[in-house]
Amino acid sequence: MGFEMLAFVAAVAAGAIASVAGFGIGSVLTPLLALRLGMRVAVAAVSVPHLIATALRFWLLRRHLDRRVLLTFGIASGAGGLAGALFQPHASNVVLTRLLASLLLFAGLSELFGLVRAIRLGRTGAWMTGALSGLFGGLVGNQGGIRSAGLLAFDVDKTSFVATATAIALIVDGVRMPVYAVTAGRDLAVAWPLILIATIGVVVGTLAGSRLLHRIPERTFRRVVAVLLLALAAWLLARA
Repeated sequence: MGFEMLAFVAAVAAGAIASVAGFGIGSVLTPLLALRLGMRVAVAAVSVPHLIATALRFWLLRRHLDRRVLLTFGIASGAGGLAGALFQPHASNVVLTRLLASLLLFAGLSELFGLVRAIRLGRTGAWMTGALSGLFGGLVGNQGGIRSAGLLAFDVDKTSFVATATAIALIVDGVRMPVYAVTAGRDLAVAWPLILIATIGVVVGTLAGSRLLHRIPERTFRRVVAVLLLALAAWLLARA
């Protein structure tokens, strides 16, 4: 019962973080659930609360969606997510984790030192970043960091940032979950109590965190995203 309580608390925190930064549910919950379920099943299991919390967050922020960014990032991320989910059962998690951590480390430091604001992704760059974030989302359940790093280069305010990141995450969830259902369906059925607890937690956290977003100044928001990127990179490197 102790692990279930820990999972609930972590899920609430993850939902709140995602409401502010546009990512964090997979990053927080996947390593925790992997302790009980194993990495492969944990990635699939977290996709359920991730989808529900993401859909709720998108509904709350739908009016702030940046369709221009969505069309480039969204399509590419969906394709990358599908490819990642198909390769997920055969992937080397150690190599992927280290690569992802290195990319997030670079992105976080670039934002803190102002380098990322000098970057303006063209059409090709946007498609490539979107596809890469989707690929990692399908492979290891951690797409938000790279997606947020790419979105920081676009000129969007913090609310549109989170709304657009949420819509893109919803697309990736939509393409990867059917694959997980086929490859890990039996394991997910066994783990349903833990999945239910995590789902309730992220919903509570999402509703609480959405109230914080509008109170955070723009400059502070970007720094929060950068710090979260660095924290995630450190966590992934420690795991690897």
